[in-house]
Amino acid sequence: MEKDDRIVSPENENDDEDKIEKSLRPQTLADYIGQGDVKNELKVYIQAAKQREESLDHVLLYGPPGLGKTTLAMVVANEMGVNIRTTSGPAIDKPGDLLSLLNELNPGDVLFIDEIHRLPKVVEEMLYSAMEDFFVDIIVGQGSDSHPVHFPLPPFTLIGATTQAGMLSAPLRDRFGIVEHMNYYQVIDLEQIVQRTAGIFQIPILKSGAHEIALRSRGTPRVANRLLKRIRDFAQVADKSSIDLDIVRYALEKLKVDDLGLDATDIKLLRTMIEYYDGGPVGLKTLAANIGEETDTIAEMYEPYLLQIGLIKRTARGRKVTPKGYAHLHYPSSPSNLV
Repeated sequence: MEKDDRIVSPENENDDEDKIEKSLRPQTLADYIGQGDVKNELKVYIQAAKQREESLDHVLLYGPPGLGKTTLAMVVANEMGVNIRTTSGPAIDKPGDLLSLLNELNPGDVLFIDEIHRLPKVVEEMLYSAMEDFFVDIIVGQGSDSHPVHFPLPPFTLIGATTQAGMLSAPLRDRFGIVEHMNYYQVIDLEQIVQRTAGIFQIPILKSGAHEIALRSRGTPRVANRLLKRIRDFAQVADKSSIDLDIVRYALEKLKVDDLGLDATDIKLLRTMIEYYDGGPVGLKTLAANIGEETDTIAEMYEPYLLQIGLIKRTARGRKVTPKGYAHLHYPSSPSNLV
């Protein structure tokens, strides 16, 4: 491959990367790979709202991280032909922050709040009237000069995303007319995503290579795209003309990603449960302290996939490693047999 003789400034280089990252996001439901049931339902709701010339009902998307909730929110806004404002629960510290966001919305626009389960209670309560009746009441002034102000809002769509739907209060959850659970992706869908991303990055990739990446991507598009970028580096250094099965396996071995997509932290978590707690049950806080991770990180990033593929299970007393988990790490299935 011939080198480009142009000298690219770091600023332009970052701009190019940003453009590429944005191009990875599909723009329409037709281009959005996977989540077939969710897409089919949203198609109906969007078409009906457009026919009635109304804003789409409020939408709650929940499921493990990295499944494309943010991307899907952007696709919904694009399908509705409206603008979208994006933020996250921790970024909205006080009611004034929320009011500022709501004030910038035009009729029909989408407000996307990621990690909506982390909204402060006072902000969440302000959302109730905003979602239900499109107004908020605020207090202006202080002391004897304070007085309530009724602040009307244009009809809008709130799309909330969360990895922990159980942490949402019932009053907030009940105000979402559309609730969709996003599941881990099938290998065939992840393979298409890898091939699409490779095409955008102009990376030649063989079907066998894309399939192997899909198998080890934890059912998650974000992981698939991240692995593809790192494998691209290994292929480039190895002077490979395309990403094939051999370079994928070599790269993932170096990255310590095993056949099920488990990384070093997953393995450490399982080994700790087996070697120190006879496979469990063990509490989340105890486990977090032993492996040096935050409890939220384990609960949101690692545990859901380990539960999904059956390597651990939850009990009333804590997490336990299943026989499948023992077998995957080549431990005797009975704790009493451990050396």
